[in-house]
Amino acid sequence: MKMLWLFLAGLCGGILAGMGMGGGTLTIPLLVLALGVGQLTAQFANLVAFLPAGAAALAVHAGNGLADWKSLVAVLPAAVAASAVTSAFAADVSGELLGKLFGGFLVAIAVISLTAKALRLTSG
Repeated sequence: MKMLWLFLAGLCGGILAGMGMGGGTLTIPLLVLALGVGQLTAQFANLVAFLPAGAAALAVHAGNGLADWKSLVAVLPAAVAASAVTSAFAADVSGELLGKLFGGFLVAIAVISLTAKALRLTSG
């Protein structure tokens, strides 16, 4: 039964990844909070799942003419460098701290999203 729940968590994350919204924002909490997977394992699973999911989504979006290659060239070096540095950091800290940092990230995204929406509502 756990395999079914893991499959469904992957399906939900894949749906978000396909839309370009970051499947890990859903997959990691589902794995950790609902399925009892450790934080480090959940983050690793998300990274491994991201590679084929991201490649598939990129192919579809590029095929539909939605890829902005000039922006990609500007974003990619910083993203790769930051990923390498923070991966080294993640390897040296506890899963508990990573969970708290990830939770803080999700709260920050929620606050930014709500604030931006409120600002758009009041300005227009």
